[in-house]
Amino acid sequence: MTNIALTLNERTAAGKHVAKLRADGLVPSVVYGGHADPIATQSPVIETTKVAQAAGKHSPVTITIDGKKKLAIIKSIDIHPVKHHIRHIAFHTIKQNEIITTEVPIHLTGLGESEAEKAGLVVLQAIEHIQVKAKPADLPESLELSVAGLASDEDKLTLADITLPTGVEYDDIEQDTTLVVANVYEPGALQAANDAAGGDATLDEGDVAAENGGDTDQTSQAEETKPGGKSQDEPKQSNVDANK
Repeated sequence: MTNIALTLNERTAAGKHVAKLRADGLVPSVVYGGHADPIATQSPVIETTKVAQAAGKHSPVTITIDGKKKLAIIKSIDIHPVKHHIRHIAFHTIKQNEIITTEVPIHLTGLGESEAEKAGLVVLQAIEHIQVKAKPADLPESLELSVAGLASDEDKLTLADITLPTGVEYDDIEQDTTLVVANVYEPGALQAANDAAGGDATLDEGDVAAENGGDTDQTSQAEETKPGGKSQDEPKQSNVDANK
């Protein structure tokens, strides 16, 4: 696990004043943790962006608030739909010895090296993320799966082909390991399938969706799930808003 760290300062700006905060190069954020009240925070946009890109929603981050260090995981990131900069970020504190559940990316390795691709076939990834559980120190940045052994359009890769790191398990103990991660296609068959779908097929671009909404309207936001487990109480949204 890579050591990712970010210093946060407590924030007093809220509502309309947050716009000036962002104009000054700061990102508003909030830190949840256990039964403690949420803490409204802020941090420089450059450092925050680097941390968000490095950690995603799967790697722990060491955050420092008023000189006190806490281990946290990013729960949500609000990205501006046009300018693509971070508008708000939400952290959840976790414990070093606590088993947490989070989503990690699946990375295909050896692309372009398989016999299938050399023969002109196409390898497509079917799922890009999977829920796992582990202690923070054991959480992998990603799960890797090699496509080098693929040879024909009858071949595929499943979750059973992934070797989980020590201390890491799938979140669902009954996870179907026959779930297909990658398939091999004939280019003609792939084009036919795309034409049949009207050419509307698109790829999911990732997990920086605007979930939290930051200091924008959050009345429609659903209650977030605690990374540390369902047994912990999640701060009520009214308390979050009151601390922004």
